[in-house]
Amino acid sequence: MSDPTTAAAAAAAAAEQLRATAESTDLLLHTLAELDPAELSGPSGLPGWTRGHVLAHVSRNADSLVNLLTGARTGEDVPQYPTPESRDAGIAAGAGRPLAEQVADVRASQQRFLDAAALLAPEHWTAEITHRTGYVFPAWQVPARRLAELEYHHVDLNAGYTPAHWPEPFAIAEFRRLGGHFGDAQGLPGVLLVAEDAGLEARIGGEPLALTAEGPVRALTGWLSGRSNGDGLQVHRGDEGLVDPRSALPALPPMG
Repeated sequence: MSDPTTAAAAAAAAAEQLRATAESTDLLLHTLAELDPAELSGPSGLPGWTRGHVLAHVSRNADSLVNLLTGARTGEDVPQYPTPESRDAGIAAGAGRPLAEQVADVRASQQRFLDAAALLAPEHWTAEITHRTGYVFPAWQVPARRLAELEYHHVDLNAGYTPAHWPEPFAIAEFRRLGGHFGDAQGLPGVLLVAEDAGLEARIGGEPLALTAEGPVRALTGWLSGRSNGDGLQVHRGDEGLVDPRSALPALPPMG
C-alpha cells in the first residue's frame, strides 16, 4: 500500500482496511462456530500456546489498538499496553475461558476497535503513534495491522483455516511487505520469489542468488510469514528442480 499524501487519502486507506477486518472477523467467528469446545485447550500453531491463548491475544490486541487510535484522536501519548507484562498477563488470564466467552470477547473487542476508528476525523489518520516495540508509524496503518493479526492468528488457531484461505489482497500486501523486510536479511541465502498468479517478484537474502521459489502468492506469503513450510512451491537451484521445497528453503528469521 503506497503512503497517502492527504488526510482524505489516509482516511480512505484506513476505511478500506477496516472493512477487511470486519470480513476477517466474520470468517474467524465462523471457524469458532464449528469448533468443539473441548478443542480450545488443544495446541495452536504457536509454540507454547493453546487455541485459547491465540483467541485471548486476538481480543486483547483489538483493545490495545483502541488505545493507539485514542491517542491519534486526542493527541495524547496513550501506550498500546500499560506495560509489557500486562500484555502477557492479559493473554494468560483469558486463555482458559470457555469457548462461548472467547467468542463473545472476539466479537465485542472487534466492535470496540471499529467504534474507536469511527471517531477519528480524516486528519487524525495522519497522526504518528508508537507501537509497543517502539516503532513509530501513522495511524492509517493501524487497520492493516489489525487485519494481519486476524489473518495470521486465524491460521495459528490450527482449526482448518490455512494460508490458502487468505484474501488475495491481504496475501499480496504481505508478500510485498515481507519481501521488503527480508530483502537484505543478514546470513540468509539469496532467494528469488516468483508469485505466478499475482505477477509479482521479490528478492530476499544476500548474494549470490541461491534459489528460485515459484508458486501462488498465498503459498509464498505463508512461507515468508512462518505459516507454511513451503508446501505448494516449486524450488530451483539454477536449472535443477529440487524435489522437496521444505528441506531446500532456508530457515527465515522472525518476520517482525
